[in-house]
Amino acid sequence: MNATFPDQARKAPVDAADAKAPLKLLIAAPRGFCAGVDRAIEIVERAITRYGAPVYVRHEIVHNRFVVDGLKAKGAIFVEELDEVPDGAPVVFSAHGVPKVIPAEANSRGLDWLDATCPLVSKVHRQAERQVEAGRHILFIGHHGHPEVIGTMGQVPDGAITLVETVEDVARLEFPDELPLSFLTQTTLSVDDTAEIVTALRARFPRIVGPRAEDICYATSNRQAAVKAIADACDLILVIGAPNSSNSLRLAEVAERQGTRAFLIQRASEIDPAWLDGVTTLGLTAGASAPEILVREVVDLLSTWRTVTEETVKVRDEENMVFKLPRQLAS
Repeated sequence: MNATFPDQARKAPVDAADAKAPLKLLIAAPRGFCAGVDRAIEIVERAITRYGAPVYVRHEIVHNRFVVDGLKAKGAIFVEELDEVPDGAPVVFSAHGVPKVIPAEANSRGLDWLDATCPLVSKVHRQAERQVEAGRHILFIGHHGHPEVIGTMGQVPDGAITLVETVEDVARLEFPDELPLSFLTQTTLSVDDTAEIVTALRARFPRIVGPRAEDICYATSNRQAAVKAIADACDLILVIGAPNSSNSLRLAEVAERQGTRAFLIQRASEIDPAWLDGVTTLGLTAGASAPEILVREVVDLLSTWRTVTEETVKVRDEENMVFKLPRQLAS
């Protein structure tokens, strides 16, 4: 599935006759920030309070421009590599996780660093280490080049892990029968696509070992389930999230797999009024790194064009997961 992006859309004014026509808005729940994102943002904010600005952050703390810009305004400086961090400056590692060489490099330079890696990603890191210790080669299901994938693959020695992105990749794998194998997954994948890949892996390698519990995080699973719950009733679904946000991209794909058009947007200003032509029921959700203020921004804009009736469609109980802060900020 390929989500349609705003810059690919045809720009055209909305029909004046439909300008205030009724629009039923189905808002998915759960949506928006997850506990890992909340924790990562709080770590940066507390670090700025404790150390004073600037505080450096390696990679975007979460994949959301609005969040990143807000933290920049408070005194965060975002960099891609540690060599951009001045000696003596505090640095935060993003929620996606980093390879082991990054904290080792920070230690060698005497940098004061804070790890904002989502604890559910850290759990996968520990699983990877245990599988290697047990003598198993890891097949890691994920998307090439994503920071979480880079971080997880960087927890184990070179050659100990192989990336698998598709069912077709599984068919191309060649390992000796006597090699013990295991699999792990990125936390922000499509639940359905991942299930297909796992099924293919188990069929190809019957003795492969998997994690005791699913690696795809609760927030990713919940948000995809919420989109499935509203998709059939919608003419169009808008997903608020960044184009480099894996979990947001998956939400748009889930909608399209259900047969419903979906657009991924970062802000309300990206909405083309022409998308609403013929739309009487619109679905709205937000990826795990998109704040609720952006949802309300979209609703407010839609209300200037149409007479909006809101309905929240809830498929899970309220998420109340809370993760501990790093020990340096716990007090």
